[in-house]
Amino acid sequence: MTTATLDAATRAPARKRRKRHAGGVPMWWVLPAVLFLIVFYVFPIAQNGWRGFYPEFAGQGQVFGLAAYAKLLGDGFYLGVIFDTFWLSVLVTLVCLALGYPVAYFLVRYSGRWSGLIIFMLIAPLLTSIIMRTYGWRVLLARRGLVNNLLLDQLGLIEEPLRLVNTEFSAVAGLVHVLVPFMVLAIASVLQGIDLRLEESARILGANRWQTFLRVTLPLSLDGIGTGAIMVFMIANGSFVTLLLIGGDSFKTLPLLIYQQFNTTRDFGFAAAMGNLLLVSAVACLYLQLRLIRRRGVKG
Repeated sequence: MTTATLDAATRAPARKRRKRHAGGVPMWWVLPAVLFLIVFYVFPIAQNGWRGFYPEFAGQGQVFGLAAYAKLLGDGFYLGVIFDTFWLSVLVTLVCLALGYPVAYFLVRYSGRWSGLIIFMLIAPLLTSIIMRTYGWRVLLARRGLVNNLLLDQLGLIEEPLRLVNTEFSAVAGLVHVLVPFMVLAIASVLQGIDLRLEESARILGANRWQTFLRVTLPLSLDGIGTGAIMVFMIANGSFVTLLLIGGDSFKTLPLLIYQQFNTTRDFGFAAAMGNLLLVSAVACLYLQLRLIRRRGVKG
C-alpha cells in the first residue's frame, strides 16, 4: 500500500465526520419549529390574504372580489388614512435619525468604558412592558404631569397647562422612545467598521472636522442610516398600542382602523384588505433592507 493510499484512507473518515457535522441538523429536530411557524405565522397570513379577496357577505357566503380594495384605494377618507400612516412613519424615522446619529457617533468614537452603560440605557425601553411604557408617557405629559408642572410652576414659562396627551407630539414621542435604539445600533455597527485612517487622511489634506464628517464619515455610514431607517419605518408603520393609548385622535392610521373594523363594524374582509396593504409595505421594506445588506457584502 503506497503512502498516498494510506493518506487517502485516513482522510476519508475525517471527511465523513466533517460532512456529518456540517450536513445540518436532522429534519425531525427542526420539525417542531417549522410547524410552529406554519401554524402561527404562515397560516394566519395566508388566511388574511384570502379573506381580503373573499370577504364574507351576509347571506351570500364568500364571493371573490376586489370591493374591499376598491373601497380602500378609491375613497378619499381612506386614502387620507393611508397617507397619515406613512407620514407618521416617515416623521418618526426622521426624528429617530436626528436623535440617533449623534448618539451612535458618540457611542463609537467617545464613549470608551461607558459604552456598555449607554447600550443598556438604549435597550432598556425594549425590556419594559409596552403598556407600562405608554402609561409612563401619559403620566409625564398629563395636564398636571411632570412636564406641565415644570413649565408652569418651576419655570413659569406658561400660564396654564398644555394639552400634550392625545396629540401628534405625544404619538411621535412615544414611538421615538421605542424605535430610536434600532436606529442607533444600525448606524453604530457601520460607524464601527469605518477606518479612522480615512478621516485622519482627510484632516491631513486640509479638511476641517465638518468637512471630514460630511465628505468622509457620513457617506461611509449611509448603509447604516438606510438599514436603520427601513427598520424604524417598518415597525412604526404597524404600531398600534402606543397610538391607541397616547395618540388619541391626532392620527388615524391603518392599524387603528383595523382594530376598529374588527371590534366595532365587524367587517373582517375590509380589515384584511388593510392588513394586506401593511403587509405589502413591510415586504417592500424587507426587500430594500436585503438589497442594502447585499450591496454592503459586495463592497466588503
